[in-house]
Amino acid sequence: MVGEHSFDVVVIGSGPGGYIAAIRASQLKLSVALVEKYPTLGGTCLNVGCIPSKALLDSSEQYYNAVHRFAKHGIKIPPPELDFSQMVARKAQVVEENSRGVELLMKKNKVAVFHGIGRFASPTTVEVVNKEEIIALKARHIIIATGSKPATLPGITVDKKRIITSTEALSLPEVPRELVVIGGGVIGMELGTVFARLGARVKVVEYLDRIIGTFDRALGKELLKISRQLGMEFFLQHAVQSVEYVNIDRIQVKAVNSEGSPVFIEGDYCLVAVGRRPYTEGLNLEAAGLTTDAKGFIPVDENCRTSVPHIWAIGDVVRGPMLAHKAEEEGAAVAERIAGGKPLIHYHLIPNVVYTWPEVASVGYSEEQLKESQRPYRVGQFPFLASGRARASMDTEGFVKVLADPLSDEILGVHIIGPRAADLIAEATLAMEFKAAAEDIGRICHAHPTFSEALKEASLAASGLGALNM
Repeated sequence: MVGEHSFDVVVIGSGPGGYIAAIRASQLKLSVALVEKYPTLGGTCLNVGCIPSKALLDSSEQYYNAVHRFAKHGIKIPPPELDFSQMVARKAQVVEENSRGVELLMKKNKVAVFHGIGRFASPTTVEVVNKEEIIALKARHIIIATGSKPATLPGITVDKKRIITSTEALSLPEVPRELVVIGGGVIGMELGTVFARLGARVKVVEYLDRIIGTFDRALGKELLKISRQLGMEFFLQHAVQSVEYVNIDRIQVKAVNSEGSPVFIEGDYCLVAVGRRPYTEGLNLEAAGLTTDAKGFIPVDENCRTSVPHIWAIGDVVRGPMLAHKAEEEGAAVAERIAGGKPLIHYHLIPNVVYTWPEVASVGYSEEQLKESQRPYRVGQFPFLASGRARASMDTEGFVKVLADPLSDEILGVHIIGPRAADLIAEATLAMEFKAAAEDIGRICHAHPTFSEALKEASLAASGLGALNM
């Protein structure tokens, strides 16, 4: 063993949860080490997740608009030519710039970075193993932030060539002619719409009777309609049994429909997008006195503390939605708890977003959850078709739905599908953090014309006052 260092806090994993935890701990005058197994910092989100997928989503939207919408705006150009290799190269540049940004943040905040596989040697020591050496990091507190990996299904062998996960989909050498997507959740819909906008024939196979099943059902219904208009094909209530090669560049998905009949769906690529699983391989948790539950998660209490009091776990390796911003909030909160603070995270108010176009965003209770709990509620809804700003930009698909308590008028949930929904949901989240009433949003002056007026109008409708522009 070569080298031994001591720190107040050692963070394993440099994704959004890990690097935010490291920064906040350093800001609170704690000595911090950050361990990352890969050469670049940023974890899944920055390298093969949130950032690169959004880069491709934006590029595909630009291309689609140039082909289909510029003429209506009075912009006449020769038929655009797709340079997919440049699109992927731009994505890689965005990732590189963001990764360098995280490196600079570590230097600015005096966080010691160690590259190599982090594993427990004891409850108080993390070993960093790389090609040259093994470094022992002793710590008063250890934060596990190792994230997640793409999940798969029985009967499917991901070969990373034609049968791929989201990681490989972000760096394909070509736009597929026919892409079969297994899973109609967030990842499947985001990447499916990327390639559909670029001209691929996309076929989505989903086990449930709807897409984006964790969202309010009305959002999934609207996104399904819009995606079909884009040319995407859906096989709902289909259980996938296997994926096999027909020939060297052709795959076939075998599924069973709701009636029990076999269905065969072919394409030149198959994207397996059935969610993600917590990643704890190689951590040697046993040496720290820790285990995982039946689903592979590290059990923690409401403060992200494991069964070993000085070891914490955050992000995708613990319960809750696998979202980068959830990991960030937990990372900052744990650092503050280590320093003696008592921050709170309202897990019920963590917004969820699908970055298709139009975007989908949600926070709070869905209508189905309120019905299941038999809690009374009032609904206010406003379509973007009635929004002056949306008509001006030709983004009239979708709506805002606000759910409110019929007695107190407190906002219980907000669900948006439409232009800039990912940004609009922030106002709803802020309002709900302060337990605002629907009337509160409805009476706040919103600039005109803006997309945010749709939230104001839906809130007025939910409060019982009635929308002013309907």
